[in-house]
Amino acid sequence: MERRISGTTTMYGLIGSPVSHSGSPAMYNYSFQKLGIDSVYLAWEIKEGQVAEFIESAKLLNIKGFNITMPCKMETAGLVDELSPAAQIIGAVNTVVIEDGKLTGHITDGKGFVLNLEDNGVSIKDKKIVLMGGGGAGTAIFVQAALDGAKEILVFNRKTSANFEKLEKIAQRLSQMVPECKVEICDLEDELLLYDTIKKSDILINATNVGMSPKTDESLIRDMSVYHKNLVVAEIIYNPKETKMMADARKAGVKQVVGGKGMLLWQGVEAFRLYTGQEMPVEEVKQLFFAE
Repeated sequence: MERRISGTTTMYGLIGSPVSHSGSPAMYNYSFQKLGIDSVYLAWEIKEGQVAEFIESAKLLNIKGFNITMPCKMETAGLVDELSPAAQIIGAVNTVVIEDGKLTGHITDGKGFVLNLEDNGVSIKDKKIVLMGGGGAGTAIFVQAALDGAKEILVFNRKTSANFEKLEKIAQRLSQMVPECKVEICDLEDELLLYDTIKKSDILINATNVGMSPKTDESLIRDMSVYHKNLVVAEIIYNPKETKMMADARKAGVKQVVGGKGMLLWQGVEAFRLYTGQEMPVEEVKQLFFAE
């Protein structure tokens, strides 16, 4: 397929720092071309404190939307005109759609995780979920899971961490918006409570960096007996492909193990849908950009 830029080509892109390593332009540009959409996706090096200036430039250049990576997520949330329900609860955005000069901020991290589970045959509806780690990705996941119909979510985060109080406030806001889902913030240091809760849960999610280099030989779960046959174990880590927690869970005979690589794909799929109203050619994108 020959790529042509015309006088009517619209722009999308990624902002943050650094962004030169990103694989997003290849994925989006392939999809635009495949579907015959006259658009291009670029990567712009934007540092903290430069987002307001970028937004003014985006309006002037008629940029239609952009993704946001670190360190610009929180800053951008305060500069858009409207926030999606999940972005409103979390106070951060990673995708902005610009329509008639109006900026709407979305967060697709959590949706990407939920869609990756669904792609692996796992539904979160009416499920009891244990999530370890309440950082940016973990927060997006538990908020989206509540919005998408989870029955109960227990978020385990270290009580001594700076964001524990923030997580409690997010849980309170979420309870008001989605009263049918019970959300509780617990101390990750309380292993007895963690293990007891996992034994009674449907899905266990690791949203910490334990299992990622240089902690590839570590897992937060040291008691193999918590891995019961009806449990789904999921990771946000995608390198290594299989973490120690995943390997242990598989060995213990859990119902299913889901890795983190698909989350990257599906949050892109969701952003593409928000940008264009069309479906990304998922199977082809998987083969070209996400094949093992």
